[in-house]
Amino acid sequence: MEYETPLFFRVMGYAARADRDVIDMVSGNPDWEPPAALREALHEYADLDPDAFQYPPSPGLRDLREEIAARRGVDADQVVVTNGAGEANYLAMARALERDAGSEVLLTDPVYPYYPGKTTMLGGSQRFVATDADGHLDPADVRAAASEETAAIVVNSPNNPTGAVYPAETVCELVAIAEEYDAILVSDEVYDHFDLSGRFESALAVDSDHRIVTNAFSKSMAITGFRVGYAIFPPDLVENAESRHMLVNVAGSRPAQYAVLHALRETGPEYYERNRDLLGERVDAFTSALDDAGAEYTRPEGAFYVMARFEGYPGTLENVERLIDEAGVAGMPGEAFGDARADWLRFALVTPRAEEAADRLAAYFG
Repeated sequence: MEYETPLFFRVMGYAARADRDVIDMVSGNPDWEPPAALREALHEYADLDPDAFQYPPSPGLRDLREEIAARRGVDADQVVVTNGAGEANYLAMARALERDAGSEVLLTDPVYPYYPGKTTMLGGSQRFVATDADGHLDPADVRAAASEETAAIVVNSPNNPTGAVYPAETVCELVAIAEEYDAILVSDEVYDHFDLSGRFESALAVDSDHRIVTNAFSKSMAITGFRVGYAIFPPDLVENAESRHMLVNVAGSRPAQYAVLHALRETGPEYYERNRDLLGERVDAFTSALDDAGAEYTRPEGAFYVMARFEGYPGTLENVERLIDEAGVAGMPGEAFGDARADWLRFALVTPRAEEAADRLAAYFG
């Protein structure tokens, strides 16, 4: 079986081998500080007794699951702590496909490329639903694509790569479609702390046994290397998800979970507000320079990313490598995210050099 291999690491490797200074705008690795309480907890952990260095409970530390559950308004037994949002999405999609309620997964176009790869790996088939020019998804289009073969509808809001934030009415309709076709809505909400629009709505706001919500602390706490995520399952779907998690991973990192729990309890809203404000400033500076370059672009309502199109410069891997060599800016090819934005490029605004990168682009395309 052949899997779709995302191009992220290929582009990063090419940029690392370049013989010039390159501004990395490829991956969503936040460049700001993690919460101070997280660092404190790691120092504290080093002095704990030896039993703290052994396996944690496979579904996650109970205190962390209870903290997540209290914040999300669910029962702790519905929460499985995972190795990042990547595993959370894998478990969610696996549960949807192994219910014998269809083998097709509805995905958006453009799409975060790990979703198609997971679909193939799990033996499912893909059907894509195009979003509009701003990255928004029309539930009527999803309903038109759905059928008795639909096992899952996978969405991401705030969205990577478009930056769209789905309003409450869209989320409610997506859950309703999942219920109508006995499918599972998998709602990846890993960028929820980076809603710049004020309109983000979690799928947890809709009471249903046909939705699974995934998330992680990778982005919100700037700790992508810790690999602490979670999935919230309906009660009748959680047991097999826990078994699959145990068979694949045994358990997640105990010190990472301990540190995240401490940070959750001790970090106030001002930490998240400060980082969200920083991101908003970068969006303003970057898009202003894109205006100077005469580019067409999507202004993100959330998440970290800007998609841009430059006249006569389609978003191919070849052109991304050329941009690295000639402009010193590394982005992602639009073709990596599906057919709808194949002429575009995607840039991650998680670098203090975002404005400098935009100036380089303006000079290159000007």
